[in-house]
Amino acid sequence: MEYIGDVIYDYAGGLYINMTNKCPCRCEFCIRDMVDSLGEADSLWLKREPSPEEVLQLIEETDLSRYDEVVFCGYGEPTERLDLLLDVCDYVKENTSLKTRLNTNGLSDLIYKRSTAADFKDKLDAISISLNAPTAEKYDRLCHPKFGEDAFKAIIKFTEDVKKYVDDVTMSVVGSSISAEDIKECEIIATQKLGVKFRVR
Repeated sequence: MEYIGDVIYDYAGGLYINMTNKCPCRCEFCIRDMVDSLGEADSLWLKREPSPEEVLQLIEETDLSRYDEVVFCGYGEPTERLDLLLDVCDYVKENTSLKTRLNTNGLSDLIYKRSTAADFKDKLDAISISLNAPTAEKYDRLCHPKFGEDAFKAIIKFTEDVKKYVDDVTMSVVGSSISAEDIKECEIIATQKLGVKFRVR
């Protein structure tokens, strides 16, 4: 397989999968606008999207005993390639004892114009959803979703739905991008209103 960018890479002890550079947001704080890669990757900017066969081949050729989990996270929104994400989850579940985690902006319902939460049943062990702001207006201003202010409501609804199918659900914010007051409001949304975990990253 010719080098098209780092499709899989090591980061923080996990095997990370970078399947796409597509994303419906343009967040002010996005790391991809600052550096070309993370962890042991050389470049997370892909010359083209890898095929499902190529992704599975790369995983098969990797010494998975080095890792505790497979994480869907790269320089794009993983759910932009939802079918491939689910296929990789199936492969990991059938062939390894590794945990699976998705880092997402929580906008897959708007991307596909349908409820997607049930798709993750028996596929993911954990999901981390980027909340990043306590109101639709502030989210729109910080993350510039192509869906406008509908995005914030969709993230809340997706979180409500996906916790029925995935046991470990966390909402997160980038602490350096919002005020301490907004962080506290986001924590209340996550832990008290939605009943999921909360993390400042």
